Amino acid sequence: MNQTAFTPGQAIGGYRIKQVSPLPAINAHFIQLVHEKTKAVHIHIANEDKENTFGVFFRTVPTDSTGVAHILEHTVLCGSEKYKVRDPFFSMLKRSLSTFMNAFTASDWTMYPFSTQNKKDYFNLMDVYLDAAFFPDIDYLSFKQEGHRLELEPGENGEPELVYKGVVYNEMKGAMSSPAQVMSRALLKGLYPDTTYANNSGGEPADIPKLTYEGLKAFHATYYHPSNSYFYTYGDLPLEESLTFIEKKVLSRFDFLEMDTRVPSQPRWQAPKTMTQAYAYSDTDKIAAKYQGCVAWLTPDIADHFEVMVMAVLEQILLGNSASPLRKALIDSGLGSALCDGTGFDADNRDTMFVCGLKDIEASAVPEVEKIINSTLEALVTKGIDKNLIDSAIHQIEFSRKEITNTPYPYGIKLIMGVASIMIHNGDPVSAINIDHDLKKLQEELAKGPFLEGRIRQYFLDNPHRLLFTLAPDEGIEARQAENVRQELQKLQKSLNDAELAQINEDAAALKVLQDAEENLDVLPTLALEDVPPDIEIIHPDVIKDISCATAFDKPTSGILYFTCPAGAGNIAPDLFPMVPFFARAFTNAGTANSSYVQMAERMDLYTGGISISPFSGTHFDHEGKGHSFIALQGKALDRNIDHLFDMVDEYINACSFKDHDRLKSLILQYQAGLEASIVGSGHRYAITLSARHLSTAAGINELWHGIAQYALIKELTARVNDEKTGAQALAELEKDLSAMADAVMRKNNFKPAVIGSVSSMVQADKHISKIYDNLPNSSSQAFHTPQIKTETLRPYDGWMTNTAVSFVGQSFKAVRISHEDAPALSIIAKLLRSLFLHREIREKGGAYGGFAMYNMEEGIFSFGSYRDPHIKRTLDVYANACDFITQGQFTQTDVKEAILQVCSEIDKPETPAPSAMKAFYRRITKLSDEIRKGFKDALLGMDKQKVMETAGRYFFRDEAAKGISVISSKPLLEQANQELEADGREPLRLHKI
Repeated sequence: MNQTAFTPGQAIGGYRIKQVSPLPAINAHFIQLVHEKTKAVHIHIANEDKENTFGVFFRTVPTDSTGVAHILEHTVLCGSEKYKVRDPFFSMLKRSLSTFMNAFTASDWTMYPFSTQNKKDYFNLMDVYLDAAFFPDIDYLSFKQEGHRLELEPGENGEPELVYKGVVYNEMKGAMSSPAQVMSRALLKGLYPDTTYANNSGGEPADIPKLTYEGLKAFHATYYHPSNSYFYTYGDLPLEESLTFIEKKVLSRFDFLEMDTRVPSQPRWQAPKTMTQAYAYSDTDKIAAKYQGCVAWLTPDIADHFEVMVMAVLEQILLGNSASPLRKALIDSGLGSALCDGTGFDADNRDTMFVCGLKDIEASAVPEVEKIINSTLEALVTKGIDKNLIDSAIHQIEFSRKEITNTPYPYGIKLIMGVASIMIHNGDPVSAINIDHDLKKLQEELAKGPFLEGRIRQYFLDNPHRLLFTLAPDEGIEARQAENVRQELQKLQKSLNDAELAQINEDAAALKVLQDAEENLDVLPTLALEDVPPDIEIIHPDVIKDISCATAFDKPTSGILYFTCPAGAGNIAPDLFPMVPFFARAFTNAGTANSSYVQMAERMDLYTGGISISPFSGTHFDHEGKGHSFIALQGKALDRNIDHLFDMVDEYINACSFKDHDRLKSLILQYQAGLEASIVGSGHRYAITLSARHLSTAAGINELWHGIAQYALIKELTARVNDEKTGAQALAELEKDLSAMADAVMRKNNFKPAVIGSVSSMVQADKHISKIYDNLPNSSSQAFHTPQIKTETLRPYDGWMTNTAVSFVGQSFKAVRISHEDAPALSIIAKLLRSLFLHREIREKGGAYGGFAMYNMEEGIFSFGSYRDPHIKRTLDVYANACDFITQGQFTQTDVKEAILQVCSEIDKPETPAPSAMKAFYRRITKLSDEIRKGFKDALLGMDKQKVMETAGRYFFRDEAAKGISVISSKPLLEQANQELEADGREPLRLHKI
């Protein structure tokens, strides 16, 4: 597209161009338009990216915590004027080649974005999204399904009792079981008491039942209008085509509606405040040290792009790495284990905020935390900020601008997520992307004197709008909340007459009829298999003169050199093998024999985009299928800093040291805190990993390294290093063990380095790698194999107790691997079960946030999982019934085709140059050949219903004898599930405490 053809003031259809600006940092152009009749805003970022993105979002400003914005986000995706099907959003997931589809509810906006590489798919999805957002049915039963409803179920005495159900209701019960979620919501309520941010836009479980159907519809009528909308397009498709489509489908049907949905600034306080919020924690032995304490400040307006950038620089200076003065002072105090949840600069709201503090502290330590923060900030203002800290912070901002990745979202999605809040508060998104002018201004201010020190005084020390916040553990809060709900429902039930109770039963029956009804999805647009490119992306290494040590990939990486180097872990002693994940953390975070961890952290931020190690274990993809275990050392730097990058890599490898015991202890505490915090947020992943741990050595290691077993190991180690009697000895033993692990890995013949970037930068890197090699001791062989270690062989049938108001139910069984002829059919079955059966039974009927079926083609393991699930026994029954569904062929050839589309969209998901080359390299390491990949895709495209049914008959059966089952939930929910299982004549779950 010729961007010079667009000029401000130009009319395109019913739009007028307001702004055209180059975006040199991302090789793109920014075009902003306004629809003349409705005043809808449209921004387009034009570039050569074939992964096109669309989004529409609205400023949504809830006035309570009923979750109205969140429930509306769900409900508009349950059928619309043109697409009268029960769930067009989830139906389109299987009829599309999208690389991303979702919807988001923020504190003050709601967004509906997608990405795809296929033009036909792009306009198919846009049609469905536009119809859903602007012309939804907002059906009464869909509101009950997605939001909340009452149902009568047998109670303990067999009599019918009222219960709350609903997808969002259960989602938020799960979310508010997380201390991090409780803290973030409470901080918003405490710091912004007079604005919409004081409300929980996702919904407080206690308030969600207060939302009425009429209130939901009124919210849509108020906010989902073009005059309150922002459209976004990104990529290489012609802008005019998107504009014409949007105007024809939506904007032509509306007139301008005068409205003022702006969020006012929070009135500033004259004096600081304090606040305490309770959260659920049931381990009474450790509850005294499970507080969190922090200070939170209200900082600049989001539209002030220069001051927002200054705050981002200050965040990096104060908290960015382990050498950052505020982070270091807090961690070194020994008062807690890690920085508190929510720490950092948050630029998502009208008024930005900054938070820092500690977790796992005692209540008495909260004032101490505040003192440490104030004294550290005062010292920085008085003594001045080290120039290296400032340079490091600016370097990190520069690096993040240059690096273009599709992780965790496609780049077009990441861009709109980054500027949506700026746009709805009338800021300038171009200035947020093009920050060169602001960086230049910052350098000019820095040259005049202590500029950043002045901002620390302004925004922190002299800012009266600050909150001293305490998150307090409460072992009884969950039971009290449950009892409150029970009494509320009992009172409500007594107040209802027979006709009202009958209506509840009628609504439940009507919803079940709706959920079970066969519907004609042919009204939805779709793709044909002919729309799927038959080829796969193949990336070969480049043979480059003067590069002898490393595998090289010549790629356009925007002036960044990427280095990766897997090293075999097979020679690590079996008894030390469970410690590999912590070894990976400590290796680049504990200092070296030549430099302290603080010095290394300062150099890392000043010269690199990061250096880290990650552990990997699995099974080679080839027919032989032997196990592999390795750690991958990775680093990246701007081309001008390649020498610095490899000086650090050399020092980490050849001067490895774990002698700083205080640092080791701090790393253990931080690691343990992170693992503990992840359990409720990622309970489905932990449950599935637990359920599969007996099915292969690699699955056992996955649990050992990344599951509850890892948490238990680190929890026990934390207890030993924290004990006054055993602490010193435990740390000395840990140093010895980590050193032995390093010695087993850091061997000359055990490294397989690769570099990605320009030829000149890779040649420069290869010379450094050769020197590093020269200093390494020899070894007799590479160690990429898996050692003989003991893993779990007993079939799991477990319930794991933790602090959560909902459940996560995992089940796994053995199938076959990618090289087997049945693998393509198994990948299709996973998609069929999720979209046609589990979604309906677990989410729509059961009220869980999600139900999954997954096929792990590396290990040949098939798994079921549920997320934020109000049920356990019922969900296990759904898994059993899923076997009947698939073996009895309760699906069509069209369903098979759509499942193929879903698998192909994953296979063909694009990556930017560096990650795509990195993936190609690691396919070589794990022996996933291009022939295996192409053979899998060819067979996939040739699948039909008969082949799928034949495959299903070989692997899917009701007998649970060989299936692993693991559930993560609360003790009361697990005990209730066991009563139900025993009443059904089935084996109860073996209960364990996490």
